[in-house]
Amino acid sequence: MTRTLFRNGVVWTGTGAVTHALSVRYGRIEALGAAALAGDADETVDLDGGLLLPAFGDGHCHPDHGGFEASGPRLKGHGGVAEIVEEVRRHAEAHPEDEWITGAGYDSTLAPDGLFDARWLDAAVPGRPVALRAWDYHTLWCNTEAMRRAGLSAATPDTARGVFARRPDGELLGTMLEWDAVDAVLRVAPPRTAEDTVAALRRATEIFAAAGVAWVQDAWVEPETVEAYLTAAGRGLLATRVNLGLRADPERWRDQPEEFADIRERVRAAGDLLTANTVKFFVDGIVENRTASLLAPYGDDPCTRGMPIWPYEELLRTLAAVDALGFQAHLHAIGDAGVRTALDAIEHVIRVNGPRDRRPVIAHVGVLDEADLPRFAELGVIANLQPLWARTDPAMVELTIPRLGPERARRQYPIGSLLRSGARVSFGSDWPVTDHRPLSGLPVAVTRENAERQPAGGWLPGERVTLEEALTAYTAGVAYQAFAERERGLLVPGMTADLAWLDRDLRRLDPHDIASRTAVLGTWLAGERVFTAEPKPLAPA
Repeated sequence: MTRTLFRNGVVWTGTGAVTHALSVRYGRIEALGAAALAGDADETVDLDGGLLLPAFGDGHCHPDHGGFEASGPRLKGHGGVAEIVEEVRRHAEAHPEDEWITGAGYDSTLAPDGLFDARWLDAAVPGRPVALRAWDYHTLWCNTEAMRRAGLSAATPDTARGVFARRPDGELLGTMLEWDAVDAVLRVAPPRTAEDTVAALRRATEIFAAAGVAWVQDAWVEPETVEAYLTAAGRGLLATRVNLGLRADPERWRDQPEEFADIRERVRAAGDLLTANTVKFFVDGIVENRTASLLAPYGDDPCTRGMPIWPYEELLRTLAAVDALGFQAHLHAIGDAGVRTALDAIEHVIRVNGPRDRRPVIAHVGVLDEADLPRFAELGVIANLQPLWARTDPAMVELTIPRLGPERARRQYPIGSLLRSGARVSFGSDWPVTDHRPLSGLPVAVTRENAERQPAGGWLPGERVTLEEALTAYTAGVAYQAFAERERGLLVPGMTADLAWLDRDLRRLDPHDIASRTAVLGTWLAGERVFTAEPKPLAPA
């Protein structure tokens, strides 16, 4: 197909202008408006009054995790622990061939303090190990058999990077917090097969394409997942562009820079959809587990300030080493001390390696100290935020705010403040932690209200942004993060035709109605359609 014409709708270009038609030739935008309507087309797409816009991007997500969730017990959407346990029982009975029952996505707020008991799973699946990740992927809930196979007992000590929840008598409860504790169980579980991972990646990118997303930042890639990505790309199974964020490991960081450089070269040969230009650092944990790193003690536990993942000097050395090889840094930082550590580390790299267009990313920015706000723009740091986290959902009300205390809780997810400071902002989902659909995130960024439209006027209303700003963060903002602002993120002649077609102009809706009343009808990569919505069933006569 050489020339495609999109007409009879609204074309949101991302430049502040709209028009009524767009043409694509050989994968690039050829013309807009009347110029697009001139001449013949090999294909015409009738937008039917809908909205054509640059395809969305997701600046921070975990496609393999999301793809795998669909193959295990369905742990999301349950109203209580008993429902989750029953689903685990059902899944185990339906899969007697599985040596282990593994899954992810349960809601941490359904048990007091987020702590789940192994005995609840023992009753459902006797004799087989069960290991379930929480929705946050920083927590694991397992049964007694899983702990037995992992060789864990009351004598197992906590580490600097892992905590084993315990009963009053010191015995292990069955909830593991953060890296060392979670890995202590998962390392003895059977690994995913290569074909399973390829299938998960195919499923995940198809899910993103159906949401109008054309580029994603996989923010946690291990070596075995690289191989699955290369296989999927070689077979033509990826429905979106993907940039791999190769995880820097505090346990083996000295050997990794050269490994990362080798992976980057191998991925470059795998086609246009896959890149490996980024190295991921976990700087801290999460507030809900009291593992996010804070400048002052937790409001509900004065004995802890959280869990830094890296010894500081090693973080500086590793970050400088991968930066010297031309990689982009992508740092998970949620607590205000974690964010400051990330900013300090980036400042160190600039000082020792010199200036270049490095575009470091700090993902999440859960709590930001006011003194650090201007440093994002000063250091050229992109703030990648997840709009769906910026609302008063059960996790926020029952876990996050009590952990932080009222004053610190008012400094969460400062999207508006960061934009006003001149910082670059991009949006992501952290899927499968939260909904992958930009149409679900847009209303929250604009209103800061939850599904019940509370609190009226928005939670921390000074951090609301306009719909245009939110759309830009999902399009041009993510394209800038990807070093692709000259290729994607705007609809102007010469740009790559990564497009999303919505069934209506969401700018005309009450923002609260965007998610429920707007549908993605099509997604294109370089002018090739990768998603087509199923026709709606006819209403009965």
